[in-house]
Amino acid sequence: ALLEKDGLAQPGTRFTYATGKLVLWSADAKRVDAKGEVLKSSTLGKVAYANPNTAPYGAAAVQVMERLGLASSLTPKLVQGESIGQTYSFVKTANADVGFVALSQVLEGGRLKEGSVWMIPQAHYDPIRQDAVVLKKGAGNEAALALVKLLQSHNIKDLIRSYGYEL
Repeated sequence: ALLEKDGLAQPGTRFTYATGKLVLWSADAKRVDAKGEVLKSSTLGKVAYANPNTAPYGAAAVQVMERLGLASSLTPKLVQGESIGQTYSFVKTANADVGFVALSQVLEGGRLKEGSVWMIPQAHYDPIRQDAVVLKKGAGNEAALALVKLLQSHNIKDLIRSYGYEL
């Protein structure tokens, strides 16, 4: 949207090709329950989330904590990653007990790689749209146009879903 606003994008080319899903994840297979009650546990250690100013998944994590009424109780336990990748690393390396991460990070072949996960209901956070746009300077670039065509094709939709995204 900012690229369009700044006049850098080809008008009318922006589209959403996938919507990300936020999960609460732990590398420990027994740590996270199916309803996220672990967030209320007195034994819960550090909770990782991405910088909400620069990472859409971080902004979504803040919305979840606020909508569940847990923002103030979790504040002393929070550790902020600069990106969703760093947030995942905090949990993977046990520097945080749990973390708000992208579902796509914890799936492999459509299945949970390891650990435990709470699939956070979409009603708890705004959609995390994965958008594409053709830049004005790429308007005649065959590779850019091919990428857009691929993202809009039926062939790619199953692959996108297998990584935990909605279409």
